[in-house]
Amino acid sequence: MKVVEVIIIVLFFLFTVPVAEAGQNMLEWEDCVDEALSNHPDLISAKQSLRKVKDDRIIAVSNLLPQVSSSLSQSTSRTAPSKERPDTYAYSVTAEQLVFDGLKVPFDIIAASKDVKAAQYSYNVTSSNVRLNLKTAFTELLKEQTLLDITSGIAQRRKQNVEIVNLRYEAGREHKGALLTAQANLAQADFEVAQARRNISVKQRQLIKELGREKFSSIKVKGEFIVDSGDRRKPDFDKLAKDTPFLRDLIEQKESAKFDLKSAKADLFPKVYVTGSLGRTGSDWPPVNEKWSVGGRVSFPIFEGGSRIADISKANASFTQARADERSGRDSVLLILEENWARLQDAVDIVGVKQKFLEAARQRAKIAQAQYSTGLISFDDWTIIEDDLVNVKKVFLNAKADYLITEAQWVQAKGGVLDD
Repeated sequence: MKVVEVIIIVLFFLFTVPVAEAGQNMLEWEDCVDEALSNHPDLISAKQSLRKVKDDRIIAVSNLLPQVSSSLSQSTSRTAPSKERPDTYAYSVTAEQLVFDGLKVPFDIIAASKDVKAAQYSYNVTSSNVRLNLKTAFTELLKEQTLLDITSGIAQRRKQNVEIVNLRYEAGREHKGALLTAQANLAQADFEVAQARRNISVKQRQLIKELGREKFSSIKVKGEFIVDSGDRRKPDFDKLAKDTPFLRDLIEQKESAKFDLKSAKADLFPKVYVTGSLGRTGSDWPPVNEKWSVGGRVSFPIFEGGSRIADISKANASFTQARADERSGRDSVLLILEENWARLQDAVDIVGVKQKFLEAARQRAKIAQAQYSTGLISFDDWTIIEDDLVNVKKVFLNAKADYLITEAQWVQAKGGVLDD
């Protein structure tokens, strides 16, 4: 019984552990998205940028609130000719409240809020770019995996063709050049199989980079080359452009620059504060003599060498630049949207055309192989048809992969993010 139990345990590890490991290495698109959302360094960096501007907004808001501080002191003094050194103790709490500053602080708060929105849209832009790169890497690896299957099938077919030609050559019905050509075709097919395997390793590393992994590991992806023609009516590009995170980022940057300009102008006004303090002082600890004060403070710069005028000029230049960037960005987004939509429509049509070519090439190859075996067509005619089938298979695969990448570019142009 113990021997049987040992055998069962060994078989369990032999068959279940590899299956589990294989399952971990097989990734679907949703798995890649989840991993990239957690690990991609560009997204981590963008999140921290968003966090910083949120903290800047908190800092801006804090300037509207009372500024409270406390102090505790102890001092010893001596007045000649007396030799006494009395101690003095004191503690107090001081508060200061901004009453008027020409609305500078409110403008700073609004500008900071616009910066937060801009940073959120900037994060979406980063997420959109990561999605495009991830989808491209995923598709490239899926294509290479499929290409390996295709080239392996081609190599097997080439091997069968060599056997057919060799039989005819040995029977004296085919010349040696045909046999050498068939063997060369087989060597080419074997090379393409080896090349596909090497390319898989390269595409694996590309996908691992986009996943945000730090170490290389052998992975495979699972998916299908589904072509969705969908609604092929031309969309409203102006409406799509308004919702793209890239353009929204530029709009919020412009709004932030506008309120920065208002804040710079408001800095010319005097600042009015109400102040108050409450504490105790005395020669013993704890001090018992109460001390308090209430008052006001007005701050108004008389001469600063023109720095505030320069700040206004600088803020005005930033606002003008932001408006120009928004207009340029809008034009670029509209062009990119139309270009990518046109390429997507072309990709859909090309897949349909290449599929028809593949169906025709398969039928021709099937007929030609039977005709060559019976001597109805020459080797030269047959090998042309065979080569056409090989090329059409690869072209059809490339067309489907190009469609998926073009679709990802269209989604990126519209501002689609990983969270979508």
